[in-house]
Amino acid sequence: MKKKILLTCMTAFMIFTAACSNSGNGGEAKPTNSTNTPANTASEGKETDKPVEKVTFSYFNGVAAAKDINSNETTIGKILEDQTGVNFKIEHLVGDLNTKVGTMIASNAYPDVMIPDAAIDKILEAGAFIPLDDLIEEHGPNIKRVYGKYFNQMRAADGKIYFLPFSNTVGEYIPDPNINQGAFWVQRRVLKEAGYPKVTTLDAYMDLIKNFVDKHKDEDLTGIVSLTHDWRFFATSNPPNHLAGYPNDGNVIVDMNTFEAKTYAADDNTKRWLQKLNDMNAGGYFDKASFVDNYDQYLAKLTSHKVVGFFDYGWQFNNAQAALRDAAKVDPAQDDFVYFPLPVTFDGQKDQYLDPPGFVKNRGLGITVSAKDSVRIIQYLDNLLTDENQILQRWGIKGETYEVDDKGRMYRTAEQIAKINEDFNVSFGFKYYSWNWPLYGNGSSLPDGNSVAPGTQPEVFQMGLTEGDKLILDKYGVKTYAELFAAPDDRPWYPAWGIAKEQGSPQQIWETKKDELTKKYFPKLVLAKSADFEKVWTEYTNAFGKLDTAAYEKWTTDEVKKLIEASKQ
Repeated sequence: MKKKILLTCMTAFMIFTAACSNSGNGGEAKPTNSTNTPANTASEGKETDKPVEKVTFSYFNGVAAAKDINSNETTIGKILEDQTGVNFKIEHLVGDLNTKVGTMIASNAYPDVMIPDAAIDKILEAGAFIPLDDLIEEHGPNIKRVYGKYFNQMRAADGKIYFLPFSNTVGEYIPDPNINQGAFWVQRRVLKEAGYPKVTTLDAYMDLIKNFVDKHKDEDLTGIVSLTHDWRFFATSNPPNHLAGYPNDGNVIVDMNTFEAKTYAADDNTKRWLQKLNDMNAGGYFDKASFVDNYDQYLAKLTSHKVVGFFDYGWQFNNAQAALRDAAKVDPAQDDFVYFPLPVTFDGQKDQYLDPPGFVKNRGLGITVSAKDSVRIIQYLDNLLTDENQILQRWGIKGETYEVDDKGRMYRTAEQIAKINEDFNVSFGFKYYSWNWPLYGNGSSLPDGNSVAPGTQPEVFQMGLTEGDKLILDKYGVKTYAELFAAPDDRPWYPAWGIAKEQGSPQQIWETKKDELTKKYFPKLVLAKSADFEKVWTEYTNAFGKLDTAAYEKWTTDEVKKLIEASKQ
């Protein structure tokens, strides 16, 4: 396939894996092929039904960091195998994503299904994904029910659907009380020692970090780190638009009045952000290794108790945060090292860190040309999209990982919440099934009004709070972390980074060249001597000026306005 959907330097939308947010499953659910139709299984079907032959498919996940595993080694996966006869041998990325995917393309040998994440443009261009339209039409009633309203957005330039995204909203939207998107994070002990100050500006945030490091010189602390590894470089390049009071629209800031899209990679907002990092580096507060560390090294540093602060998206460093929270459950004194989110902007203006409802259509899971039995695979994926199996994936087994009160509200007991730590998430399967499969996306609700994700169910969120959580939230006069942040403004186009681009298009080429320049010059700008910053900035902007940015901005503006008009229909 020569035409495809390109993604920008952004990553996948939110990833919900915090212990309390971890999706669970409804093991009591009947196996189904659609919302109300039982599958042909020995337990449900007729005596003439034959047991389904078991099969194992390969699955490559280019996003999440986790142990390779067979899905049937988890509680959730075994229940699903009993329903369908299907097991998946799940492989996770080790090393560089583009290198891994490049090897697959060169050999024309792929796993049966895969999530190529930021390399999805290469997979599509190579024709590695098969079109799903006919399979969905014949074997995907639940896929049609859940994704149907998004089908036109999911189609590639040739009119076909090649993968299933994960951000579709089903039912009434329920906002997340946690911060799984962007924020400036700081160790809780820093806020405690400072008397729980209200921190809303970048200068105040950096001063808070510097003061703490200066007072604890014997601890050999790192003031601030920044994630730059591979496609995750956006964790370093995105902050300027957040600091200016805008959400994560990728390479652009969209004016709320004119809907004009303007890039910010070389504007005053980015200069101001890099200048601040340069100042922190000059003072010895910035970790120079930020520009050479890989993702695993970054996470390891966050769990070392040595890093005071950083900017990142909650979903992206959740493995580290979950480890810190698990340690604090065992030893409450460790709560000091759990990170707390702050809605920092340049000058204290209204923040827009919280995402409005949106649909990310340039990431997802596809079936490859190497798949041994695409029908069995699509049937498995369709079977996931029943209410019962969404409860199975997200909530767990009634009586084991969740309960239902006399009003039909789902909740978790304190004992259940306590046992759902990282080890449990792995063995039960929450680690592998809470994302990265066709699902009811974050913010979705069930027909009875319960939240699909336990973490957004108010009863569960409150029960999942530790004494440390309650203390610090009380200090700031809020009941949830989201209350610290401004409510998101409605943006019908959101996120602009999810607008499809063809491989080789002027827009895709612009993004590639822009990424090359930022990865080349940002380290120079941050690590330069203070006296040399302006000179390096001029070199960078001169190089950036050679790109056809005006054409990119016009194209994005046109696409944004199309989405606004479509939302009115």
